[in-house]
Amino acid sequence: MTSAELYDALQPETPLEASFLKDAEFCRGLVWGVPRFGHPEGTIMAHILEVNANIDRLPIDAATRRKLRIICWVHDTFKHIEHKGSPRDWSRHHSIYARNFLARYTDDQLLLEVVELHDEAYYCWRLAHLYQRLTESEERLAQLRHRVGAYWQLYYLFFKCDTCTGDKNPAPLIWFENTMDDIEMVEFGASKPHVGPR
Repeated sequence: MTSAELYDALQPETPLEASFLKDAEFCRGLVWGVPRFGHPEGTIMAHILEVNANIDRLPIDAATRRKLRIICWVHDTFKHIEHKGSPRDWSRHHSIYARNFLARYTDDQLLLEVVELHDEAYYCWRLAHLYQRLTESEERLAQLRHRVGAYWQLYYLFFKCDTCTGDKNPAPLIWFENTMDDIEMVEFGASKPHVGPR
């Protein structure tokens, strides 16, 4: 797809979102992907559209919505270049590439942490519930809370929007909502067109 076609499909709302589409590697990442478990939609772009639709169903203010969309646009877009060998090189995980890309556009360190750690709640759940490594899970969760700090609620909102796509297992989100006593749980409402300042 051309950058113009990607622009038409994704409908960027801000100059920042539009600027992402001027980066060739970012655009290559958008069209990468085939239907697979967790992502029957296939391409990263299709996943972004699903997450964005969930963001539009949240009862949130415009500033929170803008941040969630930024996270959404970059969080998985570098899966096409991440290391997939064994043993896994976690320094070449897609979330690290996403953080480094976004750091060229913002100095919001907590937003960068959320992007880098967007899969971390899932890994914490997996350690506890699939591998019975409870202490390791709790320690990793404590580190996650510390790193995202004041963006803990934003982290939760993105985790919800990301998990409620495709055919992803809902168990990690159910665990998160039932276990974290310092988040304000939200429910999705009906999708509505965005109005007001962007």
